[in-house]
Amino acid sequence: MGLSPSVQRLPTTFPLDEILVGDCIASMNALPPSSVDCVFADPPYNLQLGEGGLLRPDHSFVDAVDDDWDKFATFEAYDTFTRAWLTAARRVMKPNATLWVIGSYHNIFRVGSALQDLGFWILNDIVWRKANPMPNFRGKRFTNAHETLIWASRSAESKGYTFHYEGLKGGNDDVQMRSDWFIPLCTGDERLKGADGLKVHPTQKPEALLARTLLSATNPGDVILDPFFGTGTTGAVAKRLGRRFIGCERDPVYADAARKRIDAVEPLSTAALLVAPTKRAEPRVAFLSVIEAGHIRPGEMLSDARGRHTAIVRPDGTLMAGPVAGSIHKIGALVQGLPSCNGWDFWHATRGGKPVLIDTFRAKMRAAMGSAA
Repeated sequence: MGLSPSVQRLPTTFPLDEILVGDCIASMNALPPSSVDCVFADPPYNLQLGEGGLLRPDHSFVDAVDDDWDKFATFEAYDTFTRAWLTAARRVMKPNATLWVIGSYHNIFRVGSALQDLGFWILNDIVWRKANPMPNFRGKRFTNAHETLIWASRSAESKGYTFHYEGLKGGNDDVQMRSDWFIPLCTGDERLKGADGLKVHPTQKPEALLARTLLSATNPGDVILDPFFGTGTTGAVAKRLGRRFIGCERDPVYADAARKRIDAVEPLSTAALLVAPTKRAEPRVAFLSVIEAGHIRPGEMLSDARGRHTAIVRPDGTLMAGPVAGSIHKIGALVQGLPSCNGWDFWHATRGGKPVLIDTFRAKMRAAMGSAA
């Protein structure tokens, strides 16, 4: 599997598959502009736990996030930090790159506001619903069972961003992938622990979450930047999926754990990482061309799968249903009383006494065109 041309043109000093130890803003400002294909950011949540931390009903302490890197004196200080790292990230994003940022109710709304103020264009917000969330021990609030990911393009003009709609749909039992994802927390062998048996990082994200984001919005060979690298989940998943990464991490202990973790990752085979072509990328074949190729005859009767609706094929590539003529899409919508219809997925011709989807004939023509090329 070769690298994309955009990766190959980068300077030889470009720190591919490296962890830059130090301040993330300074590290990003040292990178060339327009040099990364995707950013995944898991910034400090500014949890504001207050004095005393969190207690269970038995008065034992909850192992929550109380590290210095998550503490900010005021909301204004947090907002200033957020705008600074987002500005640095936006500078190194290619024109059609996208950014993912994850957070909780403590910070994600402030991050979303900063994104919009800085010119990013929000594409989706994703709800990561945790399969095994921490309960609310005090019983005074709902159990906080989800986190939110914001997916944004660099600007409203960024129309060519990557999104593998068909691939996601195929892995979701041919149902369009929704914006609520049910994925377990990071536990078991995946959770990095030190020699003392304690977890190395308090907010390590599950690899399944990173895998879904990278599979949906990047291609093999793409460069993924993670400004808050932690113990390297982004790098581990990127390496396994044939992507490249750049990590920024100010804590050398986390960076060392990340290196060891990533070094142990085995990339998947090239065949396993091939990206299926999207329907939009396939050669355009008009319904008239299917008729002209002899796959469907003028005067032939088409119907839906159950034979409830019918239409006659006209020589000019339109269908006739009663007194109305129109495209396969227009007539498909008309007979169903719907505002729209994909005629290729609706109409069937009869072959050997059985209904055959007309898109079958278009697929044959596309295959023939591919062979000829």
